[in-house]
Amino acid sequence: MRFASTKTAPGAAQTDEAIRRRLEEERRRLRLAAGLAEIRHFRRPQERPFVAAERDHVTILIGGLTWKHDSLFRAVFQGNGYRCETLPNPDVASFELGKQYGNHGQCNPVHFTVGSLIQFLRGLERQGLSRQEIIDNYVLFTAGSCGPCRFGMYEAEYRYALENAGFGGFRVLLFQQTKGIWAASGEPGLKFTVNFGMGMLNAVMLGDVMQDVIYQIRPFEVKPGEANKVFEEATNGLCATLRDRTPFEFMRDGPGWLTRLAANHRAVRNTLSVAFKILDHLYGKEYLEALEACRETLNSIEVDRTRVKPVVKITGEFWAQTTESDGNFRMFEFLEQEGAQVIVEPISTWVAYMVHLARLDIDTRKRLGVKAPRRKALMLDVTEALWAHLYSRLAARLGGLAHRLAPQEELARLAHPFYHQLTRGGEGYMEVGKNVYYSVNRLCHMVLALKPFGCMPSTQSDGVQSAVTSRFPEMIFLPIETSGEGEVNAHSRVQMALGEAKSRARAEFEGVLKATGKRLEDIEEYVSRHPELRRPFYRVPHRNGVAGTAAQFVLHVNDLINRERRFRWAVRGAAPYRQPV
Repeated sequence: MRFASTKTAPGAAQTDEAIRRRLEEERRRLRLAAGLAEIRHFRRPQERPFVAAERDHVTILIGGLTWKHDSLFRAVFQGNGYRCETLPNPDVASFELGKQYGNHGQCNPVHFTVGSLIQFLRGLERQGLSRQEIIDNYVLFTAGSCGPCRFGMYEAEYRYALENAGFGGFRVLLFQQTKGIWAASGEPGLKFTVNFGMGMLNAVMLGDVMQDVIYQIRPFEVKPGEANKVFEEATNGLCATLRDRTPFEFMRDGPGWLTRLAANHRAVRNTLSVAFKILDHLYGKEYLEALEACRETLNSIEVDRTRVKPVVKITGEFWAQTTESDGNFRMFEFLEQEGAQVIVEPISTWVAYMVHLARLDIDTRKRLGVKAPRRKALMLDVTEALWAHLYSRLAARLGGLAHRLAPQEELARLAHPFYHQLTRGGEGYMEVGKNVYYSVNRLCHMVLALKPFGCMPSTQSDGVQSAVTSRFPEMIFLPIETSGEGEVNAHSRVQMALGEAKSRARAEFEGVLKATGKRLEDIEEYVSRHPELRRPFYRVPHRNGVAGTAAQFVLHVNDLINRERRFRWAVRGAAPYRQPV
């Protein structure tokens, strides 16, 4: 049996080459006729790397979160040998500056951030530094991402605005994309060591817990302004610990018998060194003593929990629901001034969401018949459980007042009938899931979603929320789009929704008080005789179905009063003591 030859005849090859050349010439002619230039593909500009030799004189700039988080992050950088400063809290002037030099189509977090950065750099100029000195001696360290929303363009937008403002070549480093951190050659300027990574983990969780606790204490402070003063003092103490703590060195600080055994085994020594460093950051004496001192400092604040305040849960886009600046119309401050208690959203919830989303991907692949790596699935399960455990442990050590992280499995389950749990972008299923979770479980009186103007993922969620509120008509849900303008309108809308939440909180309190059969004066008189009830970290048991702090407190004090009365009656009615024969 004969097979046809696969070789191309010389004449045929020449014909194919001639056809290809004619096609290219015709394409070129048509492009020129249409007035189109030659196609030049975009190439990401190569940025000058930040290398180890620059650590002594280059300052890393951070900012954009709460002052608690920024202060703790700065302490970790400084504790690991880096020069670091925080950017000023962005204001409306920052927004206008960022919009002046940036792309008007971007969302306002990038305008506020880059505007604040340009303000800071101009301040350095006024101090006498040249622009080249600023470009050489300062870098911005910020978050980077990709995906269906404009967050993936933030990095390019920062560079674009800086170029227009006269600071072209200013370096922007992203902690999510290693190309922005690791140097193209030589040792990187920003090196992720065990000490740096664990320090950042502690800083994130400490900032989250402190942020949650202050918003649960400040609305009930007896002396106005005391909470802010005490929290600043406590946060400075935590920063000093993260900055000045002595790093653990296994061969120096480890158990003598173990260091001798591992002395001649490099792999074992390195593994044990990493393990002991992690343990020291989580359970070290110096760290735990700092937590204890912080808790005692905060517990000195005097509170009055009989004040009736509606509880408002904050959700929405990551930056808008976190910042305490003009970027969200200083909404938390406004809510407290209007008599509300705010439940803020911790950054740690976002970390848990990212881990859970990766786990959902593996489960989906398995259902489609695609082989999924078991080790990766197990690691994600362990990471998710460990993250929640570490957060709960830290919350307990700082007084037990901070809320636990919302369970991702439950959020995804509650959101799924309205918003598919694998839909990406922004906070994904969490905006819908948190609205249902906090409303149905009566953990708040109102849910307020904050997001930048035109945020695509949040707009999708808002469209779905109409179906959610029709399914659960008892919930109070209000979405607010933030920008550099429209503060009066936004505050007015919040006031209207808050009025209904106040009425609900007052009705709940009066119903609880009536059920106890006691007057408010009876509760206050008992509290005055028991000063421990005026301490912020006094543990008040949670009652299902009751959202308000004052209502929860009245129920607990009522139980204490009844218990005391039963004890007195038992003592008075006891049989007289008789001497045994």
